[in-house]
Formats: sequence, C-alpha cells, structure tokens
Amino acid sequence: MSTARMHIRPFRIGDEATLYRLHHDSIHRVAARDYTPEQILAWAPARQDPGAWAIKMRHLRPFVLEIDGVIAGYADVQAHGYIDHFFVSADFPRRGVGRLLMERIHEEAAHRGLAELTADVSKTAQPFFARFGFETVEQRFPVRAGVTIPNALMRKDLACGVRQV
Repeated sequence: MSTARMHIRPFRIGDEATLYRLHHDSIHRVAARDYTPEQILAWAPARQDPGAWAIKMRHLRPFVLEIDGVIAGYADVQAHGYIDHFFVSADFPRRGVGRLLMERIHEEAAHRGLAELTADVSKTAQPFFARFGFETVEQRFPVRAGVTIPNALMRKDLACGVRQV
C-alpha cells in the first residue's frame, strides 16, 4: 500500500510551466490511444506561447493536486459550472488523482449552488466522466490548426443532489 501524500491546493502563480508540461504530456501519452498523431499535434503542439498559457491558467484558477509535492493533476470549474481543463499526469495513472479532482469540483459546485456541470470531454475521458454521472449531450467536432479533434459535450444535472462514485 502506498503512503504517498495527496493534497489539493489552489493554483499559484509560478505553476504555469508545470501545468503546461502536464497538459502536453497527458495528451501525448494518454489521449494518444484515442486520437491520431495529427490530432494530438494539433491539440497539443510542441510550442505554445507561454504568455498566453500563463494568462489562461491565471484566468481558470484550477485546483492543483500534488502527490508528495509533485503536481499530478489539475482541474477547474468556472462560475457557470463549465469544466474547461481536467488533466491527470501520465506518470500517475489509476492512483485516485482524477477521482479526487472530480470530488473537489463537486464540492465547489455544491458550495456555489450550481445546478449543473458541463464539459467538452475527449474520447479518452468520456468513460471517466460517465462514471461520475455525466451524460453525453452531443458529439462535437471542433477544428484546431485545421484538424478535427472529436469530443463530446457532457452534462451532469446537480439539481437532484450530487451523486459521487
């Protein structure tokens, strides 16, 4: 049994570069099983403007999960219930990182009195979101850098209470 210490904390200025590497690595190592190499490169190119990324992270203000002081995942929930980013490090699979982040999102949603949660979810993450009661509203086909990268709009109704797995 692992004695690793997991801790969720708010985003801090200075996390931006680490979150970018985690985001990029997660897409290239985990989502790659469900997307083509062309789709992966369009979704997470090797180079991204660090200033634009920093601005995005500062706007999202994600929750950051650390395992023994190492960032293992991050996720956000916006004021209207939209989950923009939800990423777990490829180095920490099946360790409960995603579950803890999703539980934290639900806690925040309850605190804010949100009626629903929504997210545009990759093919890779759809089964995970479904385990937490999200349902597919529609399949989507966004285009990035001229490449279609399918995902699904998923929604969870919270009006009847938050069901957690």
